[in-house]
Amino acid sequence: MAKYAMAIDLNKCIGCYNCQIACKDEHVYNAFPPIAAEQPAFGQFWLSIEEREQVWDPSHIKVTYIPKPCQHCDDAPCAKAAENGAVYKRDDGIVIIDPEKAVGQKELVSSCPYGSIYLNEEKGLPQKCTFCAHLVDDNWQEPRCAQSCPMSCMYFGDVEDPESRISKFLAANQGEAFHPEYGTKPNVYYVGLPKPNLSGTVRLAEGNECAANVAVTFTGADGVKRQAVTDCFGDFQFKNVAPGKGTITYELAGYAPQSSPLVLDREITFLGEIKLNR
Repeated sequence: MAKYAMAIDLNKCIGCYNCQIACKDEHVYNAFPPIAAEQPAFGQFWLSIEEREQVWDPSHIKVTYIPKPCQHCDDAPCAKAAENGAVYKRDDGIVIIDPEKAVGQKELVSSCPYGSIYLNEEKGLPQKCTFCAHLVDDNWQEPRCAQSCPMSCMYFGDVEDPESRISKFLAANQGEAFHPEYGTKPNVYYVGLPKPNLSGTVRLAEGNECAANVAVTFTGADGVKRQAVTDCFGDFQFKNVAPGKGTITYELAGYAPQSSPLVLDREITFLGEIKLNR
């Protein structure tokens, strides 16, 4: 039996939203019993897209687009919260909300830490992405979202088949879970999830001149030390560092070393101007 999963290469995603549109085209006003009832036209995105902005420096903002279908977790919180088997995991790994048994179980919406379950107010029914299981059962090789992607950044298939497209992709790339701290064992893997890109500008306190050749050392939450040297404009940058608490140190001959703690998040990473004193 196949075990279906998806891998998404965010380095290739251009934010065209074709995947989201294709999902709605497939499911809005279309029911596929016993897998899913029809999706309402408004208020639900079974595949949502998060736009993550990172400030590299004042003039350079990088946007990463993160498609977010249901993660089809091996340890699915929604299945634990459901009553009467209203949420179940198929033998092929696809998690399904039963469109009849789940009626009235509104608590399933809040059970998903990823925010992937929506409430159909008219039917009182929690709903979500099904990996287009009705198409998979009809021998489609991939769901509509992956099939519609012009950049081919979505890889779907049997992760237990080493010859499948997704297996070969994951063998060549390090896939990551979205929010691994949730501990749900998701079956959607990401390559290129944004990590902090730390940057700043060092100036000399006297005269406010740009400070070139300053040795900048950053020790991240992972304990790894990274080093950089400021350019002629006093600028430095560290790409793809571990989020969390860290320490940064500035050293230049003739000036007092300066060190400070910091906390990196995924969005605000420009430290502004740092001034060195003799």
